Amino acid sequence: MSGRLQGRVALVTGASRRIGAAVAECFAAEGAHLILVARTVGGLEEVDDRVRAAGGSATLVPLDLTDMAGIDRLRAPLAERFGRLDILVGNAGMLGILSPAGHIEPAVWERTLAVNLTANWRLVRALDPLLRASEAGRAIFVTSGAARGAFAYWSLYAASKAALEAFVRCYAAELNKTRVRVNLLDPGIVRTRMRAQAMPGEDPLTLPEPASLGDAFVALAEPACTRQGETVYASRSA
Repeated sequence: MSGRLQGRVALVTGASRRIGAAVAECFAAEGAHLILVARTVGGLEEVDDRVRAAGGSATLVPLDLTDMAGIDRLRAPLAERFGRLDILVGNAGMLGILSPAGHIEPAVWERTLAVNLTANWRLVRALDPLLRASEAGRAIFVTSGAARGAFAYWSLYAASKAALEAFVRCYAAELNKTRVRVNLLDPGIVRTRMRAQAMPGEDPLTLPEPASLGDAFVALAEPACTRQGETVYASRSA
């Protein structure tokens, strides 16, 4: 197998379904070895079966990203086995709840911020040395147009993604003089469980499949990528 990501080591969060699974399968098809992170063991195994059936390889890491100590533990085995991390995809996310801002329960607020924002900071905290050890480290974080809009009842999700965008841009600025490139990717409207949760009356069959995002992710993951601190819109990436 050969491809644009041949021989590269890629860690993908939220890898057991939809966007994360599609990215994993696309990266594997391009020659990357995958570190697949998600809460659901069964879902990870299904993605692993498809990756291996296509000739790829993967390492499965069942992990709830609210387990911050578990995120910290990722660094040592990756350093021992590979000595580096070439690609980090921070894809895992949750909607939380669509609600008047004053009605959001504290536990829901805290878990949503933990998954959408804090877990990505902890991934950077744990894995930044391994990205720097790569000849062409690449980090991609999945964002949303909600971060840049003002939509009634979306305050929790929008705040989490706006904070993520600010964090990622600052992190990218810190790495301008290194070989690491860090960017945001906005997938736009795609057929996902989160989309169905937010828009229950919408016909999912009218929406693009997550597999349509593959080229946009690969372009940001390639060693040739020169973008830094940008928000890339998958629908315009070509």
